[in-house]
Amino acid sequence: MSRPPRHLADLELAERRHAVAELGEREFRADQLSRHYFGRHTDSPDDMTDLPAAARAALAGELLPRLLTPERELSCDDGATRKTLWRLFDGALVESVLMKYPDRVTMCVSSQAGCGMGCPFCATGQAGLTRNLSTAEIVAQVVAGERHARVSNIVFMGMGEPLANYKNVIGAVRRLTDPVPSGLGISQRSVTVSTVGLVPAISRLAAEKLAVTLA
Repeated sequence: MSRPPRHLADLELAERRHAVAELGEREFRADQLSRHYFGRHTDSPDDMTDLPAAARAALAGELLPRLLTPERELSCDDGATRKTLWRLFDGALVESVLMKYPDRVTMCVSSQAGCGMGCPFCATGQAGLTRNLSTAEIVAQVVAGERHARVSNIVFMGMGEPLANYKNVIGAVRRLTDPVPSGLGISQRSVTVSTVGLVPAISRLAAEKLAVTLA
């Protein structure tokens, strides 16, 4: 099975600097790219006026590939709730939901395309698992939401069992909560990870010492 293209959000900041150096650019360009993506929520080279014009397209092409393509969008409550169906690079489909409340903006994200848990009450589970999402594919859902409203809360309650995609979900949590330019800077206490009850993974999550909520 082919993997999603490498994306800046898959990498820690030191790894991004190394990747930029391999492309023949100075390492601090990785920090600039990261500030554009995590701080300004853009992956368009045209917005990156602090980078040399000749380097923008190459850096963005290698480290900021477009991971999600909107297939369908639905909104209700006068636009307060916005559901997006995304097509991934391989044609797999996932959903995210942006929900605006008076005191917060919550983003519900998917961690897998489909789900292998088979819960009888869940349509996603009945359809089976297509594949795990990469760290960057999870993060990209939130960055897309940030373009519409400042996201304050994140819930892993979309498609998939988050703890069955443990490594990429933990990577996404760190990317979402690390401060800019490493990540989006959302509070760990504002992140909820939902599970059907994978006990070994719950124990492993507890050992991470992350201040996230488990549901």
